[in-house]
Amino acid sequence: MPEQNYANHVRWVPLYHFFIVPVLVLNFGYAVARLFHAGYSFELLVGLLTALALLLFAFQARIFALTVQDRVIRLEERVRMEKLLPADLQPRIGDFSRAQLVGLRFASDAELPELARKVLSENVQQGKAIKQMVKSWRADFLRA
Repeated sequence: MPEQNYANHVRWVPLYHFFIVPVLVLNFGYAVARLFHAGYSFELLVGLLTALALLLFAFQARIFALTVQDRVIRLEERVRMEKLLPADLQPRIGDFSRAQLVGLRFASDAELPELARKVLSENVQQGKAIKQMVKSWRADFLRA
């Protein structure tokens, strides 16, 4: 596997991102064009609504998968923090937000205690900002 870092950590799923979504967007655009060019009919309206439902279904399925992934990350990071954080930070594990935990998952074990302390003390809320603070990247190739 290539080295992972902030610049290349986004996961693209070619079948989903480059085929399914574009085809569904094209289908929706085609249904809109048919409705306006061919004139209103019940069949064309149903076709438009079906195209919209398929497009929304694809996006919702992605959101469901990412939500489950975030729940797993939250659990994994809390367990990891129980092992790695110093005693004074242990009681604050529950203070980390989902976005903070998602951002911190890329910090190496050695870097996590210092970065976790900084995130809490500076109240850094955005996962993107936390990921950019990581110096020693811990790769995660098993993402949805």
